[in-house]
Amino acid sequence: MSKKIVILLHGVGSNGADLRGLGDFWEAAMPDVTFVSPDAPHRCDMGSGYQWFSVNGVTDENRVSRIAEARESFDATLQKILRENQVTAGDQLILVGFSQGSIMSLDALVRNALPLAGVVAFSGRLASPEPFHPAAGVAALLIHGQSDPVIPWTESQHAQQVLEGLGVEVTAVFEPGVPHTISAEGVTLAADFIQQRFSL
Repeated sequence: MSKKIVILLHGVGSNGADLRGLGDFWEAAMPDVTFVSPDAPHRCDMGSGYQWFSVNGVTDENRVSRIAEARESFDATLQKILRENQVTAGDQLILVGFSQGSIMSLDALVRNALPLAGVVAFSGRLASPEPFHPAAGVAALLIHGQSDPVIPWTESQHAQQVLEGLGVEVTAVFEPGVPHTISAEGVTLAADFIQQRFSL
């Protein structure tokens, strides 16, 4: 029986514990799935917590290079988790990200960095450097509050258009009145997506 693992990736200035409760909640309903919520590899340079890349002075123009520079430490963090859980070919992996964690999750998807069954991206954006070459058969669930003051929900709308153009199976949910957060409805939708992709 193949292993099924979900890695939860937090936003900038947060830590793995922030999403660990969500993983525990899902694990109660999906006991055959392993949920892991690591700290990002770098201390946040604008306060407490950790970051996948710095947002100090970030712009639409320089964000792309920061994502590219973050890939080595991001990949090392995830590969360590896969080794610790003895994940091998034939096992299944889903990334669940929030905010900056979503940016890195979508980056992993479009560069086919990992053997992904799917990605859940809460309140994120696709800002990766091209070219894009996602794996065949991968799917994405994009969830974004339409009252998000941090990352506009239209960023997920744009990501949907790009990913669908690449042949990715995309489900996008835009939530009226929801700010930069993970809603209860989003938690349910993500759980359904995980169960569907893992054929539970």
